Amino acid sequence: MRTNNGKVKNIIVSVYFILFVLAIVLATVFSAFKDVSNHGWFTFLLFLFGFIGVFFIVHWIAKFFEYDSDGVKVVVLNKGLLLTDYVNYREYKVEFEKNRLAGFKFRNYIVYKSLVLSIKNKSGNIKHAYFNVTLLDRKKRKYIKQSLRKMLKENIKNERNLDE
Repeated sequence: MRTNNGKVKNIIVSVYFILFVLAIVLATVFSAFKDVSNHGWFTFLLFLFGFIGVFFIVHWIAKFFEYDSDGVKVVVLNKGLLLTDYVNYREYKVEFEKNRLAGFKFRNYIVYKSLVLSIKNKSGNIKHAYFNVTLLDRKKRKYIKQSLRKMLKENIKNERNLDE
């Protein structure tokens, strides 16, 4: 099964555009801050830090996610949404054989959702891989969950057959 959140890129570009326009509007309306408060610089800095905070939250959440379980290996990829065609930044990719999957868990925070994969290495130790799935539709998360459950079920079945 292959899935990704490529359609959300236009939404994120729009959010960045709105933030950019908002920054320009706030910069041009700075003279009005003096009338609102006796501390014009304080109000300006408050808006500036609020804007920077919102910008970094959007940047932190806005990641491309791709899941591919066709074939023998599973490929899971997270990378930045903007400038990825030119600069390969914020990329995190994990490839593993299906029989190495030890577990998975979807975590749901207030504004952030993540997928945690537990993968066995050759020595039997378990490594955890964390992926940002915030911008992935609920339906696609459900399909990924079904695919991972199927792999886990097959792995448990194969381990029982080896023990007998």
